Amino acid sequence: MTSRFENVKNIFIDSVERNNYVELESAQHNYKLLEKSLDKPLKMILLFGKPGTGKSMLLNKLYHNLKESREIHYFDAPILSEKEFLRRVYEAITDKAVPNELRVNFDGLLRFCQKLKGEREIVFLLDECQLYSEALMEKIRLLSDTRVIKFVITLHKTENEDIIAKQHFKTRIWEVIELSNASEDDLYIYIQKKLIQKGFVEISNMIKKKHIRFIYTYTYGNFRESNKFLYTLFDIYEYFDENRPHKVSTEKLSKKFLEMTALKLGYIDG
Repeated sequence: MTSRFENVKNIFIDSVERNNYVELESAQHNYKLLEKSLDKPLKMILLFGKPGTGKSMLLNKLYHNLKESREIHYFDAPILSEKEFLRRVYEAITDKAVPNELRVNFDGLLRFCQKLKGEREIVFLLDECQLYSEALMEKIRLLSDTRVIKFVITLHKTENEDIIAKQHFKTRIWEVIELSNASEDDLYIYIQKKLIQKGFVEISNMIKKKHIRFIYTYTYGNFRESNKFLYTLFDIYEYFDENRPHKVSTEKLSKKFLEMTALKLGYIDG
């Protein structure tokens, strides 16, 4: 028999799908900033933050909300080949397929975009741009200079943050939206909403603020780390539910299971 906790743990699989989006006040604020930025005369907009702060989710939400009302394209995974990247951009702008054996000429693409100035504004959402080469980023910057293509890009925040200090970002990006980890209160709301949206009200009632405080101690409110913690926690619940059900209660969250989760993930020593 399948444990009831299998479906609970699967809620916390890290994903950017729309049906997994949880509306938080901080996320709503950043989304509104991003949406307003698209209406400004900006060439590039940067979403900046550590991995797991919700950058990809925000791009995904923006794309699905605006795709019916404006020209917008979403590259959800980095396209590391310059040939493939230029082909995808050209196909998106022209709605014409380019045979794989042919190469899109960058100078020709640039001239084509320049001719569209004043007629169209095309938005490209590019995730994980720290993986792009310097040469490809230079081409992206030149395309943005046409004022026909506007890029919204995400970058991971590094410890020394040297990438944001590079001259090309200082001169080209006019809007920087920085995302941060959730607060304890936001993490509590996030977990509660994730469970309630999927119909697990009984499980959500098990989780109290003291439990969130315990989780926050190790994940610091990072959504990716918190999802991993909750997935592992309910994986442990699933195991005991199937093998030692007398150890499982749905009235309150087990402190021992929380500690086992932290131990399994390497947050605490055995």
